[in-house]
Amino acid sequence: MTRVILGVRGMDTDSARAKVKATLEGLVGIDSVEVVQDGQATVSYDPSEVTIMDLIRALRGIGFLAGME
Repeated sequence: MTRVILGVRGMDTDSARAKVKATLEGLVGIDSVEVVQDGQATVSYDPSEVTIMDLIRALRGIGFLAGME
């Protein structure tokens, strides 16, 4: 497993954090997701199944801007 920390803009409410967490956890190859109030999501994933760009695209698809920190 590989771990990445993503900065996620707009994740400033409990419901937004829950939406981000659920979206990332729904992707194939995700082992765990930790979302914190400071706008960061720590994702443990299998790079043979999902890429960082897949994570970013998934978040953009639900209306959040994301990038690597």
